Amino acid sequence: MATHLRPELPNSHQSSDAKRRLHDEGWCVVPDVIDPQMIARALDRLHDAAAVSERQGVSTFMPVLDPNASNVRVFFLLEHDAIFRELICNPRALDLVEAVLGRSFLVSNFTANIARPGARSMTLHSDQSIVVPEPWHAAWSINIIWCLTDVRFENGATLFIPGSHRWQAHADVPVDAAKRLVPFEAKAGSIVAMDGRLWHTSGANVTANEDRALLFGYYSKPFLRPQVNWNAALSPATQASLDPTLHAMLGLGVTANSGEALYINLLEKRA
Repeated sequence: MATHLRPELPNSHQSSDAKRRLHDEGWCVVPDVIDPQMIARALDRLHDAAAVSERQGVSTFMPVLDPNASNVRVFFLLEHDAIFRELICNPRALDLVEAVLGRSFLVSNFTANIARPGARSMTLHSDQSIVVPEPWHAAWSINIIWCLTDVRFENGATLFIPGSHRWQAHADVPVDAAKRLVPFEAKAGSIVAMDGRLWHTSGANVTANEDRALLFGYYSKPFLRPQVNWNAALSPATQASLDPTLHAMLGLGVTANSGEALYINLLEKRA
């Protein structure tokens, strides 16, 4: 694997260049979104959440997704700690979400994957193809990936096929798709925005002692049922703590799919 793409964006043109690259290539990296102190806090909370999940009987190993337990999956992040509720609402992340989905969308899921040494790749897929039948004519979902460690090919960077967000059916996936995979690389504190139609897989961590920790915020059009039933996943105490914007983005109101007007009204109230 010789090709290591690094589409990190200069600060002066970050927003417009990121949106252009996201449209044209299906993904982009925006560096320095969170500082080292917040990275450290998020990492601590993530490891705490993994331990709590295991104690609660929610396994961090999913054989249906991963070949071995070196891929650590943590679910229901929004219930585990306020820092994850802060990240899912980060303005720079939401700016990219809105560029793809418009101003009306829902938070479909928020999970984490820690690739430890020995972790191997999962099956090639696009996130939108999992929840929406073909043809995929438009982007109805997007992933915002938070890099809590440096991410590179050797420690399990996500592998993707450039331009594959333009494929509209399973028949468009070429037989040599695996040979077209390239890794994204980014520094800790970056976010990676990935069009929901982009075909990708987790990378293999071939290092001796280096973890790769990523958070995956998955947003979708409001007419799609979220992957998580937040009414069931979030405790009453957590739901009561949510601000109106996040409450709406999680579809917790009685009018979860009410169009753009309600969401814009909530944004204006927040401002």
